Amino acid sequence: MLTATLAFAGVAALINLTPGLDTLLVVRTSVTHGRTGGRAAAAGIITGCLAWGLATAVGLTALLTASRLAYDALRIAGAGYLAWLGLSALWRCRRQKAHDGQKHPKGAAMATSDEEPAGSFASGRGSAFRAGLGANLLNPKAGIFYMSLIPQFIPHGAPVFGTTLLLTAIDVIELALWYRVVSSAASVLSERATRPSSRRRMEQLSGVTFLGFAAHLLLADRT
Repeated sequence: MLTATLAFAGVAALINLTPGLDTLLVVRTSVTHGRTGGRAAAAGIITGCLAWGLATAVGLTALLTASRLAYDALRIAGAGYLAWLGLSALWRCRRQKAHDGQKHPKGAAMATSDEEPAGSFASGRGSAFRAGLGANLLNPKAGIFYMSLIPQFIPHGAPVFGTTLLLTAIDVIELALWYRVVSSAASVLSERATRPSSRRRMEQLSGVTFLGFAAHLLLADRT
């Protein structure tokens, strides 16, 4: 049991360190809302992972491979949600640019401002948490990941339910540690990027990237 647990921890760590949608969401929220916002988004993602792990333990994730309809419904919903995040980021960026143009007309002195920028989640930590949770739960590939990876590390004769929850706990602990590092590093970048134009570029980049993830999820097959 110990050997299987250590092996899973190593494999999960390699996967968790690979940049992806969830990491982008933590980075983007940390830059636009600071460390607290980034960690709220990370908490949402981790809650989604816990839900997928529990679903795997009781066998619910098998529906994603057994039912094409269930998989496609979740995939389309996830793509729509990511598209909404991307378009919302681009729209806020455009509105903020227009606002800054009115506030600082061309030729006027541009003062450095430390005010809170127009962020990705207007309602703060609660919205950041919901964004992380939604992005994770509406991604069917997250369910497929848990369903396909965890059973490979359950020793023969070990209780499936308890062992699945144990491996899920290991995975989310690794994620929590990783996202803590990511949010801290990104928040330092946020403190240095005080110019509104720098924050707008971050919003533009994240918005376009979210749209790319949405397109990939929409066009992806189960395979």
